Amino acid sequence: MAGGAPGKARLWERLTSPALGGLLRDDPAHVGLIPVGATEQHGPHLPTGTDTLIARGICEQASSRCGALVLPEIPVGCSFGHGRQLPGTLSLSPAQFAGLVQHMVDWAAASGLRRMLFVNAHVGNVAPLMAATDPVRLERPDLRVGVVSWWTMSDALAREAAADGADWHANRAETSLMLALHPELVDLAAARNAADPDRTDGLVFRYTAAALSTNGVTGRPGEATRDQGARLLSAIAELLTDRVMRGREESPPFP
Repeated sequence: MAGGAPGKARLWERLTSPALGGLLRDDPAHVGLIPVGATEQHGPHLPTGTDTLIARGICEQASSRCGALVLPEIPVGCSFGHGRQLPGTLSLSPAQFAGLVQHMVDWAAASGLRRMLFVNAHVGNVAPLMAATDPVRLERPDLRVGVVSWWTMSDALAREAAADGADWHANRAETSLMLALHPELVDLAAARNAADPDRTDGLVFRYTAAALSTNGVTGRPGEATRDQGARLLSAIAELLTDRVMRGREESPPFP
């Protein structure tokens, strides 16, 4: 296993230039993790940086298990779906977001990183991330890029994420993860009164959050617990660690 000290995440921004260059030179199969989040309203009980904090926390947990290098996070994603009525949302356009992703790949590659996995914690980033990495796989055959969103890593995680609403947001699962990662940032009193149902079933068109929710929430965050969050975090980190280790050895079926 290509790892650092057990229990300690390996962070790009805390390494010197020679140390970083030496790591990537000596370990050309190294898989770097790039956390991808968002800055947007997360109801009355969670901070606007929730998705970024979750993405970063997941990557650091995996890094502490396998030594994968964690790059600086992308803290602003594609959040047009939240509109401008609810305070706190910042957003890039899909084109701006794609450009940022591609620049990160290019610059990380210049330092010697050849395998990169974008680890996403915001539903609105899924399609833009796939589109952003398409030119990389076409134009840079010397690189390997992948995308994973935490709730897609297993059927069990998908069920748990959507247990209180298919179009979930600031819900039980996200609130539980935040209780495990940053409990001091969760307003539990507000969470208990924040439940709001998923109103998207049967709709023909797409709408912003303010047209679908009374408070920016979809789900039942009052049911969140720190124990559930710790269990989710451990399961996600283990699955991500497995993906990193498989990614170190992976070659395309037809090189």
